[in-house]
Amino acid sequence: MATFHLLNFGCRASQADGAALKQQLIQAGLEEVVCPEQGHFAVLNTCTVTATADAEVRQVIRRIHRHNPRCQIVVTGCYAQRAPDEISQLPGVAWVVGNSHKHTVADLLRLQRGQGEDTPQPGTTSADATRELTGTPPRLLEIQTCGRAANPETAEPPASESQAARGRSGAPVLVGEISNAFHFSPAFSDHQTRPTLKIQDGCNACCSFCVIPQVRGRSRSLAPEKVVEQVRELTRNGYQEIVLSGINLGSYGKDLNQPISFLGLLEQILTATAIARVRISSIEAMDINPEFIRLVAHEPRVAQHFHVPLQSGSDRILRLMNRRYRAKQYAERILAIHEQIPNCGIGADVMVGFPGETEQDHAVSLRFIESLPFSYLHIFPYSARPGTRAAAMPGQLNGRVIRERGQQIRAVMARKRQAFLEAQIGRTLSALTLDEEREGARVALSSNYLTLLLPGSEVPPNVLLTVRIVRSVRNLLYGYPE
Repeated sequence: MATFHLLNFGCRASQADGAALKQQLIQAGLEEVVCPEQGHFAVLNTCTVTATADAEVRQVIRRIHRHNPRCQIVVTGCYAQRAPDEISQLPGVAWVVGNSHKHTVADLLRLQRGQGEDTPQPGTTSADATRELTGTPPRLLEIQTCGRAANPETAEPPASESQAARGRSGAPVLVGEISNAFHFSPAFSDHQTRPTLKIQDGCNACCSFCVIPQVRGRSRSLAPEKVVEQVRELTRNGYQEIVLSGINLGSYGKDLNQPISFLGLLEQILTATAIARVRISSIEAMDINPEFIRLVAHEPRVAQHFHVPLQSGSDRILRLMNRRYRAKQYAERILAIHEQIPNCGIGADVMVGFPGETEQDHAVSLRFIESLPFSYLHIFPYSARPGTRAAAMPGQLNGRVIRERGQQIRAVMARKRQAFLEAQIGRTLSALTLDEEREGARVALSSNYLTLLLPGSEVPPNVLLTVRIVRSVRNLLYGYPE
């Protein structure tokens, strides 16, 4: 039997895609193995949000090929959609499949291994396999650019079919225009206790630094009745908490024939299913309104946790980034959350070193962060992405300056984080036990997104319980079930 190992990179939406892809591979008759060095196929579901993410994928490809030269490496996901030619030249890569065709990977591997009634005859080429999957010879199409979809009819044709199929003499490439179809909505997950359900994909925003609209297409939503069906399925399978994810959750439902808001969907899930806890992965500030905050404040089945991307606290930088809000609007929403849910976990993404960011911009952003009740931040350096407006902006900063500014923000956040953790001592928190142990203790995750250790507890994974917090040590909370 053909074997595979799947590696996921990147965001929760990508992780959800990977979970669905894994199920498709198993259903296609392939067997999963624990490491890529043991498999016939290694499937890499990639991220391309930063240059570091790209480099990590290339490093993994080289390592797999070095340890198992016979392994056929299939690269899919966002990096594959953005730079298929670049990837196709790497030794060991057998196929490059963009997000546009990610849903065909299982069939592609089945055909390649000669399984099922669609088995190609001896001598079948990769181009032949592509015809079986798509009905047409493979073409390397221009990918989407922000606000404009590629047109296959006007895209420059390849010099020959073989060039298109093999990405300029490298591995075969299957990349095209991203359709409006919604792929990958699994009712099962790799995650033992907290499955991610992707309900939205793509993004219509055009942030000047972001490549996501190019590689994931325009916003599209899973129909609400299908979301409810998936949540019910997860509940029947015993899950206590699900994480609703997407590229831009606030745009959920706007593309449907019968539009519905994300808040409306959340209310449907709570009414029509018995799921014990719903967690929202991330939502933009301008998509948070008073009704949304009230629901989270008064509904115990919704995790008291908001992740609200910030990027910068400087209005000048926010304008250059083409973000939809200014610092005052962002602060109003964060403070409204804190007022109604004082112990809420509130996190954000912060970008350091955007082109043209001055010392004054950085100081303004630092003071802004210090003024708000964040419990954690994801701090990352600006990374120029090919094809984005920011990559061509003047004032690109050097790495030393970016690192120093990042360290300053981390120092501020470390103090805020410690104060938030110490404020939990003596409280009782609702938490879900995870399939994980540290220091010999069961690990749990609280509603407000804190890691808890339960020394001496024999509670199994996937149990919702109330935990009394007794101490805080090294960014961890210790407590005992009540």
